[in-house]
Amino acid sequence: MLANLFSVELWERFSFYGMQGILLYYMYYSTTDGGLGINEAVAVSLVGAYGGGVYLSTILGAWLADRVFGAERVLFYAAALVMLGHISLAVLPGAVGLASGLILIALGSGGVKANATSLVGTLYDEKDQRRDAGFSIFYMGINIGALIGPILTGLAWSEYGFHYGFGLAAIGMAIGLVQYGVTRKNLPASAHQVANPLPKQQYMKVSLIAAAAVVVIVLAVVFDLLTAKNLAVVMAILAIVAAVAYFVIILSSKKVNRVERRRVYSFMPLFIASAAFWALFQQQFTVVAMYADSSLNRSIFGWEMPPSWVQSINPVFIIIFAAVFAGVWTKMGDRQPSSPLKFALGLAVMGLAFLAFIPFSGGAPNSTPLLAMAGILLLFTFAELFLSPIGLSVATKLAPEVFRTQMVALFFLSVSLGTTLAGWLAQFYDPETEVSYFTFSGVTAIILGIALAAATPSIKKLMGGVR
Repeated sequence: MLANLFSVELWERFSFYGMQGILLYYMYYSTTDGGLGINEAVAVSLVGAYGGGVYLSTILGAWLADRVFGAERVLFYAAALVMLGHISLAVLPGAVGLASGLILIALGSGGVKANATSLVGTLYDEKDQRRDAGFSIFYMGINIGALIGPILTGLAWSEYGFHYGFGLAAIGMAIGLVQYGVTRKNLPASAHQVANPLPKQQYMKVSLIAAAAVVVIVLAVVFDLLTAKNLAVVMAILAIVAAVAYFVIILSSKKVNRVERRRVYSFMPLFIASAAFWALFQQQFTVVAMYADSSLNRSIFGWEMPPSWVQSINPVFIIIFAAVFAGVWTKMGDRQPSSPLKFALGLAVMGLAFLAFIPFSGGAPNSTPLLAMAGILLLFTFAELFLSPIGLSVATKLAPEVFRTQMVALFFLSVSLGTTLAGWLAQFYDPETEVSYFTFSGVTAIILGIALAAATPSIKKLMGGVR
């Protein structure tokens, strides 16, 4: 069944990263070049806010899975929303297509992300030594889609225009949706169960709260309280509030025993470390995307490759090295570094990646060698493999039984906060000050990594035997 989930996630990631590979350029390219002509600073902020919204919506997807429908049903209907979002970007013009498409994709992707990961977790027992390796293999499927998506949508954009690229993403999502519809009945029985069913008498209360939330959002937009310029800040605040609320709800639940509660406490520093990591890593779609467009030499034997292809370099390395990392963790068994130490290594290597930009900063436009960018993104890859698949795995291992999917949502909330911050931070990036930008980002990440490594023994005591 891992192979089926691997393939479904591959196609979902094909559509997601294929669209995201050309999204920023669609926003800030001029209308004469087929774009929307949005200011660059606003565009990167919107990309960050949208990315944060994707991961923030995992709360809704996880809650619906644990309380109402079960993980596999939520995954199916969320994937359908994603497909409709890509269709909207492909066929609807201007701001209408952008807004409707991104809202549908953000809502749908949240349901897909939390529940696909949770379903992988149902395939392994808590102490199964193959668990981290299984998540690493699943993560490789994500990156095969992430590799192919930007290449093909980038070609469609360069040859026919942005909307053809978005249309290709919609086709990829349709393939994944059909495949999952055929194979979903083969999942373990636990995948179809509702872990903590919502009492029917509370359905009306929850519906009224949801309706009130929609009204508040609409009014905020109408009265200019929520705008394109402040959306990233609002999303970051929402992610923080949601995370705090979730920790409080889980820790105060009478269905969580003492050992489970200690494990939730151990997850808190990992949450903070994850948010810091993603604030840098997700700049692939903001700062690195702008850098690829303006500073990178993209000429290959006289042909200039689309800047979106840079987004496929990291997935190439993931495909190569994910199996290597999975094999190393499996071979080391109980001798492998603990999850907190892996997080610390991920942060430190991410900091080194940003420092590696400095020798090439401040040069002439389109002067950075493609090989140099590949080397920097190789560091991105190593950092990611230390933290991201391990984060997915440790979230399921530390989760209380009745909050399994929602604990995964907490990990994705850290990604939401980091992704939103990646868009917010990108507003301060400028080619004239990029040395100080890269220096501050890199040094901060390394310091945080060292601090987490120092705290690892204390965190392990709270983890109650989980590595």
